[in-house]
Amino acid sequence: MKSYRKELWFDIKERREFINITSYVQTCIDESLIQEGFVLVNAMHITASVFINDDESGLHQDFEKWLEGLAPEKPYSQYKHNTYEDNADAHLKRTIMGREVVVAITNGKLDFGPWEQIFYGEFDGKRKKRVLVKVIGE
Repeated sequence: MKSYRKELWFDIKERREFINITSYVQTCIDESLIQEGFVLVNAMHITASVFINDDESGLHQDFEKWLEGLAPEKPYSQYKHNTYEDNADAHLKRTIMGREVVVAITNGKLDFGPWEQIFYGEFDGKRKKRVLVKVIGE
């Protein structure tokens, strides 16, 4: 069994962003030369998420509205965590959206269902952030 590890870095311009990272993950698989196995993709920050869904802008707006309704950013004073920081909402949003995904690799390609794509979701950005990609297989 072989393994391959790579960190992907993203310069996050906004507090919250959704980035389609599917092509980056496929490039990692290509570099690994692994044809059959699994890829783990996980956020390396406690206020970020990796998830699978459709790449449709209306859906992304729906995510934003839904998450903001569940864990509104402001007022900052509503959260005990915000004594020294202002990102409690980002921690909660990450918990809802999840930390990582695992996808099967078949014939050297991501083995997806229709419309599935991998996204990095950032909820406390405005700086460089990273994602870990770990490919395991033969």
